[in-house]
Amino acid sequence: MDMLQWKLDVINNPVKKGIPVLSFPVTRLMNINVKQLLSDSDTLAQGMKLLADRLPTLASLSMMDLTVEAECFGAAVEVYDDAIPSVTNVVVKTLEDAENLRVPAVGEGRTQTYIDAIRKAKKLITDRPVFAGIIGPYTLAGRLIGMSELMMASVTNPKMVEIVLEKATKFIIEYAKAYREAGADGFVMAEPTTGLISPKLARKLSHPYTKAVIDAVQNREYIVIYHNCGESVIKMAADMSAFHAEGYHFGNCINMADIVPYLPEDSLIMGNVSPAEQFCVGTPESMRKNTREILEACDQWPNFVISSGCDLPPVSKWECIDAFFDEIAAFYRDK
Repeated sequence: MDMLQWKLDVINNPVKKGIPVLSFPVTRLMNINVKQLLSDSDTLAQGMKLLADRLPTLASLSMMDLTVEAECFGAAVEVYDDAIPSVTNVVVKTLEDAENLRVPAVGEGRTQTYIDAIRKAKKLITDRPVFAGIIGPYTLAGRLIGMSELMMASVTNPKMVEIVLEKATKFIIEYAKAYREAGADGFVMAEPTTGLISPKLARKLSHPYTKAVIDAVQNREYIVIYHNCGESVIKMAADMSAFHAEGYHFGNCINMADIVPYLPEDSLIMGNVSPAEQFCVGTPESMRKNTREILEACDQWPNFVISSGCDLPPVSKWECIDAFFDEIAAFYRDK
């Protein structure tokens, strides 16, 4: 698929489709738990197909599981029945640990399962792009060093962090290439941890590695959507624009109307209905209200596409998911 043309078609079309980061709630439709969903590539692909058949999404998104890459580097991962998997240990504690950290081969751990799922999903879903999900370098470093430890080490031990980032970036590039070879039309790169640091520190320890990934893999048939759900993203807008990603995705801690004007007009800008407040504990009425508010605030920019602020938890309410899509349809029908 010519993804640059697809992107331009989206921008030029006055009627938009939603693209929430929606994967794990499919467990309720399939009557299985998260552990079962992630058990094999067939189940993952079938879940993506079920969502594509049920919902008018702009694209099909794979699981946003931010433990897969860390597990390949030696992290212990707990997979739950009704929650997103989590890393349960720290792999890198010292500079020596960072220097001895082995860069795994793509296909180790569960990465092959996810790659195979994309390959199978592409055969099942032919009416819209299919995107993989990949962790960003700085967020992967946080999984390996520990979140609070990374915040401290970024200031006190930047050499250790830089070594981990270099190895993380090398692996992510190869992982992204494997998805491209499997047929993916692009991927969402999740960098939520970058949103926790200052723009100055991000300029040193996050942005160069993010750009390295994008430069290495993005082309006309394979695009990158950069996700950052931090509060400081508006101050990072100029730096993020320099990534030249074809898409940017933001969390609900900011107003979308505050960030869209500062990013490239020819990139898709996506966000940001709250996963927790609306999809999980909201009501259909509150969902419709919040969705319309964001649409009305950002409709003046043709490159805006409404989405969730982040990935949706397994416990998200299907009545709220349906209300989200219903309100999108109503908004563009009423225009």
